[in-house]
Amino acid sequence: MTSAPQPPDWKVQPARDRLLHTAHALFYRDGIRATGIDRVIAESGVTKVTFYRHFPSKNDLVCAYLEYRHTRWIDWFAAALVCHGGEHDDAARRLAALPLALAEWLGRDDYRGCAFINSVSELGGTVPEVVDIAQRHKRDVTQLLATLLPPGPEHEQERAQDAQALTLVVEGAIVRVQMGEPLSGVLASVSRLLQGMVAVQRA
Repeated sequence: MTSAPQPPDWKVQPARDRLLHTAHALFYRDGIRATGIDRVIAESGVTKVTFYRHFPSKNDLVCAYLEYRHTRWIDWFAAALVCHGGEHDDAARRLAALPLALAEWLGRDDYRGCAFINSVSELGGTVPEVVDIAQRHKRDVTQLLATLLPPGPEHEQERAQDAQALTLVVEGAIVRVQMGEPLSGVLASVSRLLQGMVAVQRA
């Protein structure tokens, strides 16, 4: 089992930051249940006393990890959508940004699925806070996807429904790639669904 990748300056970071960075890498790559506190402490280079001063329990660390992941991922996703045309005047061009942004993430060598889906699968029945954070994350994803859809009060209800549909498309792509489906085929299906949505909007 390999160690968590560390940034070049990690030794000079505050202890809490080192713990979060290490937990983020290990929990996402290896799973929460498979990663013990002692390993996080050892790879962070902190003492047990320091760890428990910042995180009284493993569940506290898990929740902090998910909040950390949420901020990092949402910021990245928003920037990726903009980079690929998510602010274009044409609705088709805006929606075309979605599979391009997904390709960046789903195609990464360290891709292990959605951290929030994975966490709920592991802990949702025993740690309700994990479910709360995951649901909030998905709501924020849906809000971002809504920005790709036609604006204006006359489209408000339709935009909300279509944003939920887009979220389901994204969730499906996440799981299918995690299960080993070829990325190209999954993204082709996403693009086909988006083209159908554009056709309906223009009808």
